[in-house]
Amino acid sequence: MKILAVEDDPVAQLVPEASLRQLGHEAVLAADGAAAWELLGAARDEIRLVVSDWLMPRLNGLELCSRIRARGPDYIYFILLTQQTPTDVNHEEALTAGVDDFLVKPVNLRELRMRLRVAERILGYTRQVRQLESCLPICSYCKNVRDDQDYRQHIEAYLNKQSGTNFSHGVCPDCYETKVRPILRDAGLDSPPYEEMQRRIE
Repeated sequence: MKILAVEDDPVAQLVPEASLRQLGHEAVLAADGAAAWELLGAARDEIRLVVSDWLMPRLNGLELCSRIRARGPDYIYFILLTQQTPTDVNHEEALTAGVDDFLVKPVNLRELRMRLRVAERILGYTRQVRQLESCLPICSYCKNVRDDQDYRQHIEAYLNKQSGTNFSHGVCPDCYETKVRPILRDAGLDSPPYEEMQRRIE
């Protein structure tokens, strides 16, 4: 897994880099939160886990985490590095910013391994949920969609409710030839080809 390690101390950077590689992961390094934010923008879908120091210049760990959470929708697991066990106040502040877990510096390899296993499991769950949400339960006959409350509604109403999408209706070339033109002919009305009908409408 590709993991972003954020640490402003060049010497301290060596520890998470070596530890992550020893555990079989690819480490991407950033010197501070601002640099990490730029890297995440460039590799939006590649990095799903961040291990970041708390206190850094330009953009600290909490500020970086808050930006990541505000960006959405893809979930990134965030582990915060601290010099000491967080107090109740700091812990609450970090959780409010969206931090998932903590590691006390210097990083213990065994603890890091356990945190990464938890992160991989949670990221796997979020990926499964996202895949399930992307599958619309649609009836193959009436084309109605079942929502979360088991209420069925037309696909246009469903998409409008979920995303605010509005629809403009028309007839595609295939349906015009197979559905509309036969009706016009049976009624004794003019039934020009689709292209000509489009020109008349325009």
